[in-house]
Amino acid sequence: MIVLDTTVLLYAVGTEHRFRDPCRRVVERVAQGRLAATTTAEVIQEFAHVRARRRSREDAARLATDYLDLLQPLLSPSEEDVRGGLALWRRSGRLGAFDAVLAEGARTARADALISADAAFGDVSGLRHVVPTQEAVDALLVAHGS
Repeated sequence: MIVLDTTVLLYAVGTEHRFRDPCRRVVERVAQGRLAATTTAEVIQEFAHVRARRRSREDAARLATDYLDLLQPLLSPSEEDVRGGLALWRRSGRLGAFDAVLAEGARTARADALISADAAFGDVSGLRHVVPTQEAVDALLVAHGS
């Protein structure tokens, strides 16, 4: 199972960017049932919030709901994940609190990888971080038979 960060969801529906096509491929594979992936309710909320800065709330809510349906069942960080995430955040110089809790939830769930454009995830031991470059996504999809 792969965990998707907000950046993947945003790039997949965004304008031209070097990460857009790889992120779209990941989302397409999930939609085709060829790649098991999830995220958290918090990521869906953050996606809607950021998307609504540049598009209408209607657009943001529709896409967020589509992602909610696509990425079921969602990861639900536990109290221990929040505690572990806050400890990780305290030790990290680059990882934000939100991302630290997401990383801890992914580690606890024994996710195969967490895909994010945020390089700070690379600092988390015990978590395979994949930056959504064309090459990295190709390798991930091959490794997962997609």
